[in-house]
Amino acid sequence: MATLEKQTPNPDATTTAIGDIVDEDDISPIEEVRLTVSNTDDPTQPVWTLRMWSLGLISCALLSFLNQFFSYRTEPIIITQITVVVATLPIGRFMAAALPTTRFRIPGFGSMLFSLNPGPFNTKEHVLISIFANAGSAFGNGPAYAVYIVDIVKALYHRNISFVAGWLLIITTQVLGYGWAGLLRKYVVEPAHMWWPSTLVQVSLFRALHEKEEKRMSRGKFFLIALICSFAWYTVPGYLFSTLTNISWVCWAFSKSVTAQQLGSGMQGLGIGALTLDWAAVASFLFSPLISPFFSIVNIFVGYVLILYIAIPIAYWGFDLYSASRFPIFSSDLFTSQGQPYNISAIVNDKFELDIAKYEEQGPIHLSMFFALTYGFGFATVAATLTHVAFFHGREIYERFRASYKGKEDIHTKLMRSYKDIPSWWFYFLLVVTLAVSLVLCTVLNDQIQMPWWGLIFASAIAYIFTLPISIITATTNQVVGFEHSHLNFFIYKWRLNIITEYMMGLIYPGRPIANVSFKVYGYMSMAQAVSFLNDFKLGHYMKIPPRSMFLVQFIGTVVAGTVNIGVAWWLLNSIENICQPELLPVNSPWTCPSDRVFFDASVIWGLVGPQRIFGTLGSYQAMNWFFLIGAIGPVLVWLLHKAFPKQSWIPLINLPVLLGATGMMPPATPLNYTSWIIVGTIFNYFVFRYRKQWWQRYNYILSAALDAGVAFMGVLLYFPLGMDGIGLDWWGTGGEYCDLASCPTAKGIVVDNCPVK
Repeated sequence: MATLEKQTPNPDATTTAIGDIVDEDDISPIEEVRLTVSNTDDPTQPVWTLRMWSLGLISCALLSFLNQFFSYRTEPIIITQITVVVATLPIGRFMAAALPTTRFRIPGFGSMLFSLNPGPFNTKEHVLISIFANAGSAFGNGPAYAVYIVDIVKALYHRNISFVAGWLLIITTQVLGYGWAGLLRKYVVEPAHMWWPSTLVQVSLFRALHEKEEKRMSRGKFFLIALICSFAWYTVPGYLFSTLTNISWVCWAFSKSVTAQQLGSGMQGLGIGALTLDWAAVASFLFSPLISPFFSIVNIFVGYVLILYIAIPIAYWGFDLYSASRFPIFSSDLFTSQGQPYNISAIVNDKFELDIAKYEEQGPIHLSMFFALTYGFGFATVAATLTHVAFFHGREIYERFRASYKGKEDIHTKLMRSYKDIPSWWFYFLLVVTLAVSLVLCTVLNDQIQMPWWGLIFASAIAYIFTLPISIITATTNQVVGFEHSHLNFFIYKWRLNIITEYMMGLIYPGRPIANVSFKVYGYMSMAQAVSFLNDFKLGHYMKIPPRSMFLVQFIGTVVAGTVNIGVAWWLLNSIENICQPELLPVNSPWTCPSDRVFFDASVIWGLVGPQRIFGTLGSYQAMNWFFLIGAIGPVLVWLLHKAFPKQSWIPLINLPVLLGATGMMPPATPLNYTSWIIVGTIFNYFVFRYRKQWWQRYNYILSAALDAGVAFMGVLLYFPLGMDGIGLDWWGTGGEYCDLASCPTAKGIVVDNCPVK
C-alpha cells in the first residue's frame, strides 16, 4: 500500500504554519486550552500513510477481538484506547526507520508522488491510530452494546437470531448517531467555548509522548518491561492459582456462618476484607484506576460506602424491607417469593412473549435488596442529574452556548480552515441509509428483534433530543477530566438513559423482551456514539487533523469493530457449552458472562414482565419510584446550602449524581472490583502523584497500558491451548472464593439447596 507524501490543504483557505505569531484576539478564551493545546500547525504533515492504516486497522481489530473475548469472563477487562496510544508509538517509529523512502507514481494519479515512508512518524498519524483503536473498544466502553442482544437470545432465552440480523443490528446502532452528530459539529465542536475538557488530557499525552526522550529509562522500554511482568504474572491468578483473584479471608475464618460470609464475600457479599492479586479484577468494570483522577475516586468511594455499607445493611438487617432476608443480600438474579431461582423459560410462550397465565401461576418476580436498591438509586440518579446540571451549571452552560454564537473564531478553528470540510450531504446520506436499513430490520426481520417500526422512530427521536444537551454539558463543564473519568461519567450517563428508555418502552409495549432491549440499544447507543463522535472530532480539532480523515477513520473503524464483535460472539456462543449459565458450567469456569446476565435480567424486568408488574401499581416495588423525587430534591438542597454558606468550599464538591450513581456498574461489578479499584487508584493518584510526581507524569499512563495489555495477551494465550480443550487444574488454589454460604437467605423457613435451614 502507498500513500500521498503530503496532505493537500484547501487552496482557498488561509493557513498558519509552524512558527507563526498568533494575534491575542485569536487565542482561546478557555485558560486550560491555552495552557495545553498548541497554537501552531503544519498542514503538510502526511496523515494517510501506510503506518496509519496498517497500525490503525490492526489496533481496531485487535481491541475488538480482545474486548469481546474478555466480556464473557467472570472478571472481564476492557482494553482501552490508551494502551494502543502507548504501544503503537515505538512501532510507528520503527516503521519510519525501516520502510523504504523511495517515491513513485501510480498510473491514473497524474504527477502525484507516493511513498511507503513519507517521513518521521508524526503526531497526526498517531492520533488517527488512536481513533481507530477507540472505535475498536466501542469508543472506550468495551464491545458493541447490541452484541448483548445476540448473547441473551442465543445463550439465555435459547432462541434463534441470524448472523445477518445480529450484524445489521450492531452496525446500525453504532452508526446511526453519526448522522445527526455530524450536523451538530458547528454548534459543539467549532466554537471555542465548547472546549470538551476530557480531550485535553489526550492532547497532553500525545504531546508528551512525542517529546524527545531523555537519557533515563525511555517510556518504550518501561512499557515493554511492565508488559512482560504483567504477561508472566497473569499465569498465576489466571490459571495456576485462581483463588488469588478473590481472597475473602473472612469466609475462610467463618466457614459455617452465613452472616459472616455475607459480610466478607467479595463476589456475593459486601466484600469486607476481600482482596485481589489479579489486575483483571482491579480493572474489570471501572477501567484502570491508574488513570482516574483522585477526586473521581473520592466521589466513587463516598457513594460506594453510602450505598453498600449504610443503605443496604440498614434495609436488609435493620428493616428487612421487601422480605429481604428471604433472598441473598447481594445478587442480580430473579427469585420467587420463597427465595428460589425464578424459572424465566416457563413464562415465555411460543411467540417469545409473556405467558400471563404461567406468570401468575409462578407468582411475581422478587429482587434481592441490593438489586432493588440499585434500581432505586438509578431512578434517583436520573432525576438528580437534571436538577444538578440546572442549578450548578445552568448559567455556565447558557453563557458559553451564547458565547459560542457571538464569540470570534479562535486560532484552532482558523487553523482548521486549512483543510477541506466534510460536506453536509455525507451526514444526511449516512443518516438516511442507516435509518432505511434499520427499518428493514424492524419490518422484514421483525420476528428476530420484535421492535415495531414506530419503536425505531421513537428511540431515534429520544437519542437525538438527548445528544445536543449532553454534548453541551460534556463540552462546557469541567466534570469529565481524563481518559478513564470520562468513561465513568459515560457509564453513569448510560445508566440514566438506559433506565429512561427501558422504563418508557416497558410501559408502552410490555411482554416483549427483545423489543425492549432493542429499543434501549437504539435509544442509548446512537446517542452515546454521537457524543463520542463529537468528542473525537474535538480532539482532531485541537490536534489539527483533516476532518475528512477523521470521519473516514471513525466510520471504517466502527464497521470493522462491529464485524469483529459479532464474529467473536458467534464463535464463542457456538463453541463453549453452556456459556453464560453458571449453574450448568464446571466449577470455577470463567465463562459466566456477568454483564450479559444483568442485561438478560433487565430484559425480563422491563420487557418480558414489564415495569407495571414490578415498579407500578401491580408490583411489589412501587415505593422505589419515590427515589425519583428524592434525587430531584437532593441537588436543590445542596445548592441552597451552598448559597447560605458560600465560604464553605467543600459544599459545591458534593456531586449527588456521581454519589448516587457511584455503584452504577454494580451489577455486574462486585464489591471486590470496587474495593480493589479504590485502593489501587488512591495509591497511585494520591500518594505516588503527591510524593513522586515526576515518576507519575512519566510512567503512570504507561504502566496502566502495560498492565492491561499483559493480562489481555496472556488471557487469550491461556485460552487457546488450555481453555478450548477444557484442560484445567483442580486443587484448593483453583476452588474459587470459598464463600458459598454468602448466597444463602437468612429468613426462617426458607429452604435453598446447599444452605443451612433457618
